[in-house]
Amino acid sequence: MSFFNSSLRISPKDFPVADLDEALASSPGRKLAVLAGGCFWCVEAVYRELSGVLKVVNGYSGGTAETADYKAVCTGRTDHAEVVQIEYDPSQTSFGALLRIFFAVAHDPTQLDRQGNDIGTQYRSAIFYADEEQKRIAEAYIRQLDAAQVYSAPVVTKLDKLEDFFEAEAYHQNYAALHPNEGYIAGVALPKVDKLRRYFGEELKA
Repeated sequence: MSFFNSSLRISPKDFPVADLDEALASSPGRKLAVLAGGCFWCVEAVYRELSGVLKVVNGYSGGTAETADYKAVCTGRTDHAEVVQIEYDPSQTSFGALLRIFFAVAHDPTQLDRQGNDIGTQYRSAIFYADEEQKRIAEAYIRQLDAAQVYSAPVVTKLDKLEDFFEAEAYHQNYAALHPNEGYIAGVALPKVDKLRRYFGEELKA
C-alpha cells in the first residue's frame, strides 16, 4: 500500500509556513519535540532526513511505564501513542518548521485514531507539547491550517502535555533505513521520504 495524503487539497510545495513560531537561536543548542503520526517507523524515516535534526528516537507517550512496550501498546488499550522524539538544533530549525513537515509529509492529520490500514488509538495524530510555547505554536498552526482549508476535512490532531517519553525497543530504532525492502517500509515509509525529498529538498541534510 503506497502512502498518499488524500485529504490534502494543495501541493506540498505550497504548504503554509507557521505564522507563529519560535525565533531561531543565535547559537547552537538542543531542544526536543515529541510527535505522534501513526507508525513511528515512518515518521522517524522522514525526520532523520531534515537539516537541523540531531537525533530521532522512536518511543511511546501518553500511558504509563508499566505498559510502555510494543506488545502491550499494539493492543490499543494502554493509552500510549507511537511517537518520535526529535532532538533538534534551534539555531538551524524551529518547532514550527518541524510541524510543517509533520502536517505536510509525515502523516494525514485528518484521520482519527488511524493512519491508513494502521488502526487504533496508538496510531493517533498528536503533539505532545513540552511547554506553553510549544502548545501556543501548535494550537495556532492548526487554526491556521483549518482556516486555509489545506485539507478536505478538519485536523483532528490532539494536543497533550508531555508527561513521559518511553524509548521503544532497540530493534525499532532506525527501522526504515535498516529494512528498506520490507513490504510495509517500501509501501508506506519510503513514499513519505520520497515526498519530502521532492518537495522540501532545500531543508534536507547535505
